[in-house]
Amino acid sequence: MSNLLDIQSQIEKLQKQANEIKAKDFHATVKEIVSKMQAFGITVKDLQSPKAAKAGKAGRPAKVKTGATKAPKAARKAGTPVAAKFRGPNGETWSGRGLMPKWLSALVAQGQSKESFAVKVE
Repeated sequence: MSNLLDIQSQIEKLQKQANEIKAKDFHATVKEIVSKMQAFGITVKDLQSPKAAKAGKAGRPAKVKTGATKAPKAARKAGTPVAAKFRGPNGETWSGRGLMPKWLSALVAQGQSKESFAVKVE
């Protein structure tokens, strides 16, 4: 039973040492973070802003876009169908975007060229 008491005593002693080291490292880490925040001009508000948390770029100023090169989000149509660029022997189609479909991959693996299935535009 004395072994158990000795081990528990050692655990308690080691736990105290670990807490002291953690406290010392904590303060050093806080000082390091504060100095970096001052160097980069980061404020607590920068860290708490939802925009910064979402983008993962806390403390950085937002990019300012100049000119209207893209249509506004409301005017853009997500999921607009694209014309087929390839048609398979069984009527399958592929727009040429994204991964090559299995039907075309299988035909290419058999030695046929992808271009032989291109849709002719007149």
